[in-house]
Amino acid sequence: MLVNKVEIPPPVSQRRLLIRPGAIGDFILSLPALGHAAVAAFTEIWTTETNLPLVRFADAKRSIIASGLDRLGLLPAGDVIARLRQFDSIVSWYGTNRPEFRQLIADVGLPFEFHPALPPEGAAVHAVDYYCAQVGAPRGAIPHIDVGPVEQHNTVVLHPFASRQDKRWPCVTGFSLSSVNLVKLRGPEERLPGALYIPDLFELARFLAGARAYIGNDSGITHLAAAVGIPTIALFGPTDPAVWAPRGKKVKVIHAAEIAAIPPEAVLAALSDFGIY
Repeated sequence: MLVNKVEIPPPVSQRRLLIRPGAIGDFILSLPALGHAAVAAFTEIWTTETNLPLVRFADAKRSIIASGLDRLGLLPAGDVIARLRQFDSIVSWYGTNRPEFRQLIADVGLPFEFHPALPPEGAAVHAVDYYCAQVGAPRGAIPHIDVGPVEQHNTVVLHPFASRQDKRWPCVTGFSLSSVNLVKLRGPEERLPGALYIPDLFELARFLAGARAYIGNDSGITHLAAAVGIPTIALFGPTDPAVWAPRGKKVKVIHAAEIAAIPPEAVLAALSDFGIY
């Protein structure tokens, strides 16, 4: 007698902890992998204080600093170990560069699964796919942040900053638009007269979602704009867009080896392709 073979899925972890350090862009590029790894009866995530507002898919969240994780292997941390023992599965992008941390984890027998926090130099794979492969998620995912209904405003948002000077498009001062308002953004440590600063990343995401388009450098805020689904123009210089470009159905990447070589006309043409000029 033939009997159909039934695939029995592995048991879902009852309590899972995800630990994801990193900058804004790294975190957003990790969202599909984090969402895949978050399938559990209870999921908690520890990340940077800045990224916490973007965590909408977990049952609980905590900043890495508040968790005391940095004390492990360096200072007394019995309370942190006791907290970690509450989880039966821990997926961590934290600890790759801390051998004393990994050794302590092995010594106390905590259920950690470690992954590198960044793709290796010269990686021939997009960062989203790299992170997804680490947790067994399918390739080709698009990071998405659901911000709910938002107020629409007739603006194009320009974020002229990035982590390095050679990633910053220098044509910001004279850039202007005639048909829509141009709103410039800044971060907490950046100075630009008249620029808008929204400290909470989720509130910033909601503001971006109401704009007609966004222009920005290779930065976390550019990934945020792409993740809320608005037309996004990403300006790339020395970093490889094949690995680090934001993903989305409404993303256009303009790349030059030196970002200063990108002419304003190329940005205006990209806006025109989106029906804005």
